[in-house]
Amino acid sequence: MVTPFEIIFSWLALPVYVVQGLRVRNQSMRMAPPEQHSLVEIKGKGKPIRLLFIGDSSAAGVGVSDFKECVAGRTPHLLAEKTGRPVITRTCGNNSATAGDLRDEVVPHLEPATYDYVIINIGTNDSKNFHTSNRFKKEFGGLLYALNAKFPGAKPIWSGLIDVEHIPLLSSPLNKIIGIRSRILKKMGDELCFERGALYPQTKWQPIRENFSEDGFHASSRGYRLWAEELADYIADLQNQ
Repeated sequence: MVTPFEIIFSWLALPVYVVQGLRVRNQSMRMAPPEQHSLVEIKGKGKPIRLLFIGDSSAAGVGVSDFKECVAGRTPHLLAEKTGRPVITRTCGNNSATAGDLRDEVVPHLEPATYDYVIINIGTNDSKNFHTSNRFKKEFGGLLYALNAKFPGAKPIWSGLIDVEHIPLLSSPLNKIIGIRSRILKKMGDELCFERGALYPQTKWQPIRENFSEDGFHASSRGYRLWAEELADYIADLQNQ
């Protein structure tokens, strides 16, 4: 929940955001993504469950050295274990990507294919780039339309947006400023998903230090594992409905 006071505060604090944000960007650790396995196939019995992961550095697996440890690498194995069915996934993760980048640069270049679910990991960069709710509405909403047009048989699943205020890398008051922006975009994203037929499960994932990698910004192996377990449980439940 974001109060009117918090919204006003975030705009008044924009100069602080710029100065402190530049300092954090210059001093923060740069982590390269692991070698991305764009296609993963897990054996099983019955009809395959087909997943497409698209998103920012979290989809690319930044924070761990082995792609098998990230959410896109772990989820197919866990889902196959839970359902006994084959799982086929494709991953398109792009560092620093925003909703607009996915809409304009990624989706148009994806080959038409059959997927059951498209998992969308996006929103953190939109928050830290101080995108307005109107801009996010246009870009994330357009992304949902683009996915529905490109993959009409697939159900989009937005992984949501954690409260960025609690990311270890960010100190006060920058964490509070960006945290407000993330909560604004989270609310808008949930509304867009509801309106446009996408799923938006509410995560129980906790932004605590052990769930973050050495850089204090991306998920750790433990954080990715918890995220993948939650996502695999959610999709498995959908398959049983």
